[in-house]
Amino acid sequence: MSDEVRAEILTSHILELAQSGRRIDGRGLDDWRTVTVEPGYVTTADGSALARIGDTAALCGIKLEPGKPFPDTPNAGVLTTNAELVPLSSPSFEPGPPHPRAIEVSRVVDRAIRAAETIDLTRLCVTPSEKCWTCFVDIHVLDHGGNIIDTASLAALTALLHATVPAKRFGIADSDYALEVLHRPIECTFVRLGEAIVSDPLVDEERACQGRITIATDEVGRVVAMQKGLIGAFSPDDVKDVVERAFKHGDRLRALAAGA
Repeated sequence: MSDEVRAEILTSHILELAQSGRRIDGRGLDDWRTVTVEPGYVTTADGSALARIGDTAALCGIKLEPGKPFPDTPNAGVLTTNAELVPLSSPSFEPGPPHPRAIEVSRVVDRAIRAAETIDLTRLCVTPSEKCWTCFVDIHVLDHGGNIIDTASLAALTALLHATVPAKRFGIADSDYALEVLHRPIECTFVRLGEAIVSDPLVDEERACQGRITIATDEVGRVVAMQKGLIGAFSPDDVKDVVERAFKHGDRLRALAAGA
């Protein structure tokens, strides 16, 4: 039996299960796999965290270094987010130029951090137009079992919440201090399987789905970002439904990140 035929059979099976409110791993449509976070995973980083959602694992490291503000934002620091899909994490990821999915992950995670104003970049300014802190948010996907975006987002938020500004090391202040995090965005991704919409999709469900939507919420009740992916449509009622579900899951994940 060819790989194409196997894929078609699996897709049909996933869709049939979804219509009856079931999934291939036994979960309900809105159930998540086990979620864990481990801050301080990389001792040489200024902040770090390993997040796991089921079999999916993402490691985020935070580095803060002195730099120069951009000319159009002379009173603000710099934030840059990058995601790498390590080849050992999935047979579909190969060495070489950035994978399109890696670019998508970095942009979606970065958008939530910026839109929520997670960090007040003006407070990372040391001397206007001359010196500021550059905050690097580097994400490495170590194992891909589905739902990379949410895993990467959780790792990034946890790492930021436990980051330290190394001011003493660079002679900018007499002591280091905790990075101030003002808001806590969490991203929740849903995929359409026929008429059903499921949360925390497995990799096989992502392959079988007819559309993907990611909702980023924060702790004060705002929808700070939204990303539609793949083909397929979501009705206004669908969007209202997943937003409500995103708030419910987001509150739990925020508490996990903060309390880790």
